[in-house]
Amino acid sequence: MPGQPRAEIQEIYQSKRVTAEQAVAKIGAGEDIAMGMALGEPPGLLAALASRLRSSPLSGLKLWYFHSMLGAAQTVLSYDLMDQIAPHCMFLGPTERALQDIALKEGRRVINFVPVAFSDAPRLLSQDVNIGTFLTTVSPMDRHGYFSFAANNDYASAAARRAQRTIVEVNESLPRVFGDSMLHISEVDAVVEHHAELFEMPVRPVTDEETEISRSIAAMIDDGACLQMGIGALPNAVCDFLSDRSDLGIHTELLGPGLARLVRGGAVTNRRKQTFPGRSVFTFALGDRDLYDLIDNNPAFNSYPVNLVNDPRHIAKNDNVVSVNSTLEIDLFGACNSENVNGRQYSGSGGQLDFVRGARASVGGKSIIACPSTAKDGAISRIVPMLSGSVTTPRNDVDTFVTEYGVARLIGLSGVERAKAMISLAHPDHRADLQQAARRIGLM
Repeated sequence: MPGQPRAEIQEIYQSKRVTAEQAVAKIGAGEDIAMGMALGEPPGLLAALASRLRSSPLSGLKLWYFHSMLGAAQTVLSYDLMDQIAPHCMFLGPTERALQDIALKEGRRVINFVPVAFSDAPRLLSQDVNIGTFLTTVSPMDRHGYFSFAANNDYASAAARRAQRTIVEVNESLPRVFGDSMLHISEVDAVVEHHAELFEMPVRPVTDEETEISRSIAAMIDDGACLQMGIGALPNAVCDFLSDRSDLGIHTELLGPGLARLVRGGAVTNRRKQTFPGRSVFTFALGDRDLYDLIDNNPAFNSYPVNLVNDPRHIAKNDNVVSVNSTLEIDLFGACNSENVNGRQYSGSGGQLDFVRGARASVGGKSIIACPSTAKDGAISRIVPMLSGSVTTPRNDVDTFVTEYGVARLIGLSGVERAKAMISLAHPDHRADLQQAARRIGLM
């Protein structure tokens, strides 16, 4: 119905406007439901759904999502609802880990981790899973009948259009974002208005080790580079060392505060990009109010679905892509585990491998993986003989690795050369043990 007179659009809006309780009333037992991630999570709808389940229990619900927030933790991801809702999570966070800990004490499993590349999530939720209801937040409708997916395009744009029922929660605090981020009133089944303050990511102090690592990474980033920065304090810290660069570009999965500061400071122009020149491209944003205000109604920022933004083939269309991501552990062969701790799922693969491969395929591109050399106040080496968990980024794909002890470019190195390079980047207290392990497995 795009192009209709404005009066008719308002009539359609009012005809679909309901309370949160009315909106979730049609969800039935055994249904696959999905919710938006991060700022796309609809707190009002989730509270109404949790209330309904407590008063009128349903069985066999499957909840599909990435990266939950406080709203879900306090509602549909409450432990008392785990008999009715089976979370099918593709990227675990603090809420899921807490639920796992409670369930472990009772000898049960409540979190169903679904391994999937972030770039493949739209296909999963629009083709492989029959989503009955999709719940998400959107910015207010404009006079032409269009909502914006705001800070969360990711898989939302695909799921919203393929679900049997799409319910949107309008929040006037959300930024309105350009790009392929629009949803028309004719494409939704129900509208709920719920205005709430947006989550702002707390700033964690950067350690001395992370500062040294950030300085080393920044030295490898030249004027005109096209940046992708992963989640966490370290990638954000790298941005603080790039304020004197010129003509930087942004093509990133996550748009965070560090990249926003580079835009505000004038280091980012996007002039040298081959795709979407002049515009910073991302698929979801998470940070502080300054970031949300910066992208609001700003045509210099474009949001696109994650299957486009994270497609290695599309990433590589830009020259001089620099991808910066962190990891939990890396072995002497150069393989990275960025999602398991002590044999347990800790997070997910996200889009790390997508950008590692995209940057590597870019003309002049660099893929950088970094982490402090140790964890637990130096007791645990993050450089290990062999990984203790899943391989997030295979050894064949890792380009450059950085710790506070230096930089190693692994491309073209033999197994023995890699082991020597990795040991040189380990904390001195752990190097002797790593050397012994390397001999046991035939690398030295």
